[in-house]
Amino acid sequence: MAAHKQLSLLATGARAPDFRLPLLGGAETTLAEIVAHPPAVLAFFKVTCPVCQLTFPFLERLHAGGTLAIYGISQNDAGDTREFNRRFGVTFPTLLDNEENGFRASNAFGISSVPTLFLVERAGSVARVVEGWSKRDIEWLAGKAGVAAFRPDDNVPEWKAG
Repeated sequence: MAAHKQLSLLATGARAPDFRLPLLGGAETTLAEIVAHPPAVLAFFKVTCPVCQLTFPFLERLHAGGTLAIYGISQNDAGDTREFNRRFGVTFPTLLDNEENGFRASNAFGISSVPTLFLVERAGSVARVVEGWSKRDIEWLAGKAGVAAFRPDDNVPEWKAG
């Protein structure tokens, strides 16, 4: 992270701060536009993060179900983010929140480690916060999406710090 002080992570029940960020494919979007069709998962990540690399293919499975909006928020540049998405099969929308814009959204949400996920409801309230990898939380999100997150041959840990 670019921040040099310890940030306070946004908690469940808090109102998510609005932002305007560029989308990887061009154009921009805001939190207000994202939560107009709730709920939405905001997944903050870095391309070099091994726990992000573990998490994002499972988020893609949730996205493929079509009932839960997933948005990646990359802390890297467009080229590296595009390569990450290609390598890990990510097709959900990805926003850029990097050094160039001062990590505006990451700092506003209090991100100090990645991956960090926020489930945000229509009014902008945070319904769930997940730091790192949590198999139980991914299963819970899969339930919200109406899909199975894991296949019988998936060998994943219960928990990993981000």
